[in-house]
Amino acid sequence: MSEQRIILEMGTGNDLYGEDYTKAACRAVQDALHHSSIVLFQSLGIDHRQMRVEVTIGVQTPEAVDVDAVTRELPRGRAEITVVHGGLNVHDEANGQTHVIASAAIAAMLEIEHDDWQLCPSSSG
Repeated sequence: MSEQRIILEMGTGNDLYGEDYTKAACRAVQDALHHSSIVLFQSLGIDHRQMRVEVTIGVQTPEAVDVDAVTRELPRGRAEITVVHGGLNVHDEANGQTHVIASAAIAAMLEIEHDDWQLCPSSSG
């Protein structure tokens, strides 16, 4: 068996007034999660704990992200969080504030035996 990516979703999140990189990262994860629904677990009777969830967060100050807080945002699977330099800081000089924008990529990985899966021809009728 080999592990295969079954879904990849992207999201963005921000913290406009607190320069809170963790809040922006959590919002980016929530944004990505709201774009997807992996129904195959219930449909095929697969335990969601078999899924490994790779999350990559991009922010300008990676060390400022609380990885445990981001992990708690994931409702299913075994989370692996990586925080890298990315995202965007937008500085508002007039108000002396920095707006933090985070990006998130979430990949769901599952062990799949290729011989157990095949595409079926569509029935025309």
